[in-house]
Parts: sequence; structure tokens; C-alpha cells
Amino acid sequence: MTLKNITLRMTLPTMLIVIAALCCAASAEWKEKVLYSFQGTPDGLYPIGALAFDKAGNLYGATSWGGADTCPGIGQCGTVYQLQPPAQKGGPWSENELYIFKGKNSNDGETPAGGVIFDASGNLYGTTAYGGDGSCMLLGGLVGCGTVYKMTPPKTEGNAWTESVVYSFKGGKDGYLPNGDLTFDSAGNLYGATQYGGGYGSCNSPLYQYCGTIFKLSPPKTKGGKWTEKVLYSFKSGTDGANPNGGLLLNSKGAIYGTTAAGGNQNCKYDASVGCGTAFELDPPATTGTSWGEKVLHRFRGGFGDGQGPNGNLIFDASARVFGTTRGGGSAESGTIFQLGIVKGTKRWAETIPYSFQGGVDGWAPDGGVVIDPSGNLYGTATVATTKVQGTVFRLQPSKDNSWVFTTLYGFAGGTDSGNPTGSLILRESGALFGTANHGGDGPCQGGCGTVFRVRR
Repeated sequence: MTLKNITLRMTLPTMLIVIAALCCAASAEWKEKVLYSFQGTPDGLYPIGALAFDKAGNLYGATSWGGADTCPGIGQCGTVYQLQPPAQKGGPWSENELYIFKGKNSNDGETPAGGVIFDASGNLYGTTAYGGDGSCMLLGGLVGCGTVYKMTPPKTEGNAWTESVVYSFKGGKDGYLPNGDLTFDSAGNLYGATQYGGGYGSCNSPLYQYCGTIFKLSPPKTKGGKWTEKVLYSFKSGTDGANPNGGLLLNSKGAIYGTTAAGGNQNCKYDASVGCGTAFELDPPATTGTSWGEKVLHRFRGGFGDGQGPNGNLIFDASARVFGTTRGGGSAESGTIFQLGIVKGTKRWAETIPYSFQGGVDGWAPDGGVVIDPSGNLYGTATVATTKVQGTVFRLQPSKDNSWVFTTLYGFAGGTDSGNPTGSLILRESGALFGTANHGGDGPCQGGCGTVFRVRR
């Protein structure tokens, strides 16, 4: 069987038949390799967020759990790891444990909540959801409010990396529970989101307070000094967003684009939040010392007509259109890929849906945003699809008639293969895609402890 494409002009029943027929053909043309299977202790389990490559071709990432047998706080700890490519073609990748988080008793971070990102000097940065010296409580226990951490490489190759806490969140009007990947600007400032805190609204009270923040961390002006944190915006829920995601996008003028998982309207009622989510823009102040201005670009409506629950990691295409994913909503209520762009001749943004997941072999609930190649093709992952296919890698190609062509590139099998892919993919110049899955592999956890994988032709 040859690999065929699915055009969005098909009727839904026809589309589902073609998608079902494509499972094995897609897997036959694109090959997947598990580069590493996590084992729980001491190397961690459940990899989270985006991966990062260094110039030597080593991969870096974080796991949200594992590393230590016991962990004070909420008991999850987590790790930062390095994967080194094989010395000989076809050999195994090797894993180095760079750091195991120690949890609350040491004022260290706990439970990484996003991937890692390099600065210009080769230092790694990431976030932990809990830990630090903040006074946030959960179920009567002190768990900290979360941290931004830094991993400094050794001066001599082969020595240990050094971890330090760049910032501990305080809760209240400050942030609480940082969420998702960080973003650098050209000046070396870090930007991110906290799911709670900020001082406004009531989102998941009494477990967590307030509706989240967008923050900026500025590096010290003198060597050995402290980073400076500033809350750029606090969400208020209601018609405003709530529970912002990381993976923020910056344009050349310093504006910030992002999404909130909830808020925007009174639809999509969950146990812990209300609203289908928003896409927003934050504009830097025209005068030093004044506030950033927020603009809601789109309020997701949920249901069959729109997505719900956007999940961060936005990207621009060559025309400055913004693309992202939602975990729910769409024509089969299984998630969407959405596009936002300025309507020609106006300042108004409008949304279109290039693709709605059908919940079959094409997957559902895409969780990590999309990446783009020079031709404008989008690539991403979707989570559990069927009992035989435990998630997918997909491609969405633009056509000259403004339609899009969807192709399932690979269907994960679970078991010793990867399962339930999460986080954003990395697209290399070779065309290979690298990512993580929080299940699968040969680790001792039920369903596997997670993997790092590669998919390529």
C-alpha cells in the first residue's frame, strides 16, 4: 500500500475510512527509533516539555517525576538529563543524569513543569512546578510555589553540572506553579507563565489561588548578582484568560503571544476552571515604568465549531500567522490545530481551523504545539488514539487552494515502543523529528516510564 494524503475537503465519513487505512502504510514509510527508555530511579520518569540540542548533537531534557526513591514536598522530585549520540552509527544513545531535584526540604525545585532551553553561554534553564523557598501550601502541607532553575556546565568535560535556583516564586500577587517551556529574548531575558498566582480571580480555590501570570526574569547586571523578576500581566478569568501556558512567542517588536488553558467565556466548565481558553497578545509599555497592555486575540468557544483548551508552544509562519493546538473541541471534539492572523486592511485578528482531529488513528488531544519547516509544513504529535495506536506523529501540508493535507507519519505501539507523546517536537535540518513520550519503553513502570524518540524517513 502506498502512503496517501488526506485532504480536508473530504466528507467526514470518507476521511475516517482513509485515516483508518493509513495506519500501517504511514508507519512503513516513516521509521521510529526509541533513543532512550527511562527507568524511574535514578534516571527519572515521565519526560516533560521541549528537548534541546547542543552544538555537539547531545540532547537535553527534564523528567517530571523520579530520580530519587523519596522526595520531600509532594514526592515527585524529577531530573535533568543528557543523551549522547552513539559513537558508531547504529549504536545506542547513552544517558547522563545531570541533576536530581531534592525537593522542599532543601529549598530546591521539585517536579519539572516544562522542558529546557539554552542561553548563549551554554547554560540550561527550566521550571519546576513546586519547591523553592515560597510559602505555598497544598492539602495542608508546605510545598513551595515553584522555581526557575539554571544548569551550569562544568569547565572540564566529564565533571558534574551545577544546579542553582534562579528564582523562587512567592504566590499571592507573584506567580505560583510555573507551567510550560521558557522563552529567551535577544537581550537574554527569560519569559514564562505561572498557572496560578497573580492576585486576581478565583481559579481552583482553595487548592490553588488566583488565575496566573506572565513573568519576565532579567539577568544580573554584575557577575554573581541576582536575577530580577517582574510580573508583566496577571489574568483575571471571566472574559479575560485564566491559567496561562508557557511556550510564549515573541515578535521583533517585543510583543508576547500566548494562550490560556481556561477563561475567556463561561463555556467548557471543568472541575477546576471555567472557560474554553484564549489566545492573547501582551504589548510592551511605550513609556518605562508603565504597564504592559493585554489584548485578547481569540476566545475559544469549544464544541464542534472551535477548539478548547489551547496548550501553549505557539509558532509563526513566514506570513506572521500564529499556529497552535487545542486539546479539545473541533468537529469531533478531539482537538484542533488553529491558525490566527490579522485580517487584511484591519487590526483585527481572526481564527481558522486547518485541522480537527477525529479521535481515530489520526489521534486526539494534541499536547505539544507544532513545529514548522521552510516549506510551511507543520509537524506535531497527538496522544492516545486507539488500543493499537498509542499516539501519533503527524504532518499538515498547505495547498495552493488554501486547503491543508493531513498525513499520519507514525503510529506509536506502546509497550517497549513509545506511547502517549507529549511536548514539542524538534525538527532537525536532516528532516528527522525528535520528541518525548511519557509512557512506553522498557522501564519498570506500569505502561513504561517514558522515552525519547526519533522519527524519520
